[in-house]
Amino acid sequence: MFGGGGKIQYDRALTVFSPEGRLYQVEYALEAVRRGTLIVGIKTKTDVCLAAQIKLASPLMEAESIDKLFKIDDHIGCAISGLHADSRILINYSRVQSQSYRLTYDEPVKLRMLVKTIADIKQMYTQHGGIRPFGCSLFFIAVDSDGPQIFTTSPSGIYRSFKAYALGAGEANAREFIEKEYDPAMSLKEIQLLAMRAIKESIDEEITPDNVKCSYISGEEKKFTMLSKSEVSELVKGL
Repeated sequence: MFGGGGKIQYDRALTVFSPEGRLYQVEYALEAVRRGTLIVGIKTKTDVCLAAQIKLASPLMEAESIDKLFKIDDHIGCAISGLHADSRILINYSRVQSQSYRLTYDEPVKLRMLVKTIADIKQMYTQHGGIRPFGCSLFFIAVDSDGPQIFTTSPSGIYRSFKAYALGAGEANAREFIEKEYDPAMSLKEIQLLAMRAIKESIDEEITPDNVKCSYISGEEKKFTMLSKSEVSELVKGL
């Protein structure tokens, strides 16, 4: 905990607060999320959609091999921002919890309950020595008995519900753009276009069907659906 000259290094240990009451390791995990690729979620009174930027580390990579959007249950989807390996563990845990709830109670889990469980695990990883916080945020969407839902979880263990939100690199610009354009009376197609436009306005590269993915859950079907590459191409043309 002590650096050169006896200076205390408060950012070296997870369980040591700085004099200002800060946990630097948790803040570093939040920075990992802010440096992740951009994800945008928007809901209306009946539907909800989720769009994500895909970043190719090399032109030799297959865009389809990069997963940013995941199906958790029939009625729940999720996007990740931050460290993919950390996210994968929590995605798998979320799926197990969703299926366990169905088997136990013979009904789909409410998103709020699932998100609280994930947030509790994340919080636990902020108060023990020998471990580090999860360097990722999970961005959940669902249509359950409470209607369309958007929830995010932070590496600190905080979880929040939103009408529309953005996470990752360029999140501030995306949120500002959505605040100006958002209308809860929009149709499903309109919020899909708005999510794609928010990404387009907030990243430095041109949007193509290879570097963005989109999904939705409609109030009628209540099923998480990924748009095909041709459907994403149609949305890109409409921007």
